[in-house]
Parts: sequence; C-alpha cells; structure tokens
Amino acid sequence: MATKSLLARQHRMAKAEKQLEFLEDGIFKNGELPSFNKQLEKSNDFPLKPKQLEILQINLGYMCNQVCAHCHVDAGPDRKEIMTKATMMECLEVIKKTKAHTLDLTGGAPEMNPNFRWFVEEAFKIGVKDFIVRSNLTIIRANKKYHDLPDFFKKHNVHVVSSMPHWTRGKTDKQRGSGVFDKSIQALKDLNEVGYGLPESKLKLDLVYNPSGAFLPGNQEELQADFKKALLEDFGIQFHELFAITNLPISRYLDYLIASDNYEDYMYSLVEAFNPASVKNVMCRNTISISWDGWLYDCDFNQMLELKVDSPVKHISEYKEDLLQNRTIITSQHCYGCTAGSGSSCQGSLT
Repeated sequence: MATKSLLARQHRMAKAEKQLEFLEDGIFKNGELPSFNKQLEKSNDFPLKPKQLEILQINLGYMCNQVCAHCHVDAGPDRKEIMTKATMMECLEVIKKTKAHTLDLTGGAPEMNPNFRWFVEEAFKIGVKDFIVRSNLTIIRANKKYHDLPDFFKKHNVHVVSSMPHWTRGKTDKQRGSGVFDKSIQALKDLNEVGYGLPESKLKLDLVYNPSGAFLPGNQEELQADFKKALLEDFGIQFHELFAITNLPISRYLDYLIASDNYEDYMYSLVEAFNPASVKNVMCRNTISISWDGWLYDCDFNQMLELKVDSPVKHISEYKEDLLQNRTIITSQHCYGCTAGSGSSCQGSLT
C-alpha cells in the first residue's frame, strides 16, 4: 500500500503535469500567441544558459500558517512536506563548496521547519555572508515560540524579506486571509524595534508586493514610495526596499485565473509586455532552487511544475556545480511572468 507521502507526491506531480499541459495548449498551441521559446529565439537567447551561480535558494517545506490566494507553492497548514535534517546536512556540504554568495531560505513559512534554527545557526557558522529568510511576517505573531524570531534574525544577521500585499487592511486580508494585516503590522513593529529596516541600519528588511488580481504590478519605485509613506505615517513603520513581483500563472494563481475566467486576458497581458532586455537578468540564470526533498530546479517556479534541471546532476546528494553550469535552463509559457514589463524575480524588477 502506498504511503500518504507517496500519494501526496503523486498528486502533486499529476497536478503539475496537468498545469504544464494546460499552459502549453490552447492559445499557444493554436498559434494565437507566440511560445516563450519562440520569443527567446527572436532575441538570440535560446536556448537559455546560466551565468555565474550567485544564489542557492532552498525551500525548507510547503507548510505555512497562511493560505494565500496567489501562492505559487500551494502552501498551507495542511502541507506536510518538510526538509529533513539529513537533507539540510547535504545542503550544508554544498554551501561549504559553492561559488554562490547568497543563501535564500523560503517555504511555505521556512520558520515552521522544526530544524530551521539549527540550519540557520550551522550555515552562519560556516560563514554565509548574505543570508535571506523569506518570512510571511504573521509567523512571528503566530504563537509564543516564534515571538523571538526578530532577535534570532538579528543575532545571525539575517536579511529579512517579507510579504506585504498592501498598506491597507482590506486589500491585504483579501489576498492573505482575515487578520493577516494586523499581525503583519505588529511583526514589522517588532522587527523595527530590534533595528530592522531603519535608514542607517545594516539589518536589512525588505517587503514584497504581489498584485491581488489578474493584472501586472505597477512601477516598483512608485510603489515603494507609496508603501514607505503610508506605513510610516499610519504606523511608524520603516523598511529598506520594496520588491514588486509578477504573479506567475502556475499553482493556486493559475487555478484562480481559470476559475475567474481571466486566464487568456492575463496571458495576453504577459505576452504583450514581454521585454527581451529582462532575459539577461532572470533569476534562473544565477540561481539554483533546491526543493524540500533535495531535488534541483532552475527556479522555484519550475519546482512547482516538477521541471527538474536538465543536467546529469538532479539531486543535492550528487551536486556538481561545474556540470550544473553547463546545463540548458528549462523554459515554458509561465516564464512570460518573469520577463513582462520591467521583469520580475525574487529580488523584484530586473530592468
């Protein structure tokens, strides 16, 4: 009899295969819109190849205390996929030898992994200089065992990148759930209190904005100015930068686009906004994404579509950076999301 974890993985793979097939079909198969790879050919960027590896992005698990409407990870409290300590140890061995300079921990809520603090401490010991944790903020206020996270982050000089859909309660709670805004505001105050986000502070606190509907984000600099003004005036909160990220048509967000009958209009918007200049800096070119169970992907979006790297090396246990540097990056129609307008990556706009 198949175990629950095996059945869950089979379900995820089936959903990923179905979504990928859906993205490749319809308006692209019928020629109404050019495929993403055709666009790359026009700009002489196909096949897409990696540049110097700079970032190891590690997903510590899909468990999360929130269920956000746009989440490309399908994260939530019911997700049981969690990186084991054994896989973390394999990651640490790679971190010791890699040429990458940034370690980027994500989830779900990465802090919910029972070995999260141990992993951060061990990575800190071996000299990770640029250390990012992608926090949903509300985890800090979830219960007492997380209340000291701001101090823990400060002790290990963690760069905190936090989700914040809007500076108003209505728009934030609509996307992320009732009560999220108030908890996020309190968490930001907690982070400010220990020094995060203050103008002269080296404790980096950045926010992430995702549109709440079927539209592309506005200008990142203008959004940042609006966020800074509103959060400071209304709550006395400060932060460093705002990253505006385009929602990619995969996972829960693709389900939303289909259910709301916005899929074709949204894809037309992405294709019409395709910017070949953004291709030079898409995150898959300087990043390796590692899943909770150790598989390697070009980015965390490909991870959700079960598109493992096109390389003889596919798992963290057999990691060889030179072989990975010679791979071809796997691209498909969802990649329009990273190359529309000013471009989009986990560090915000690209151009």
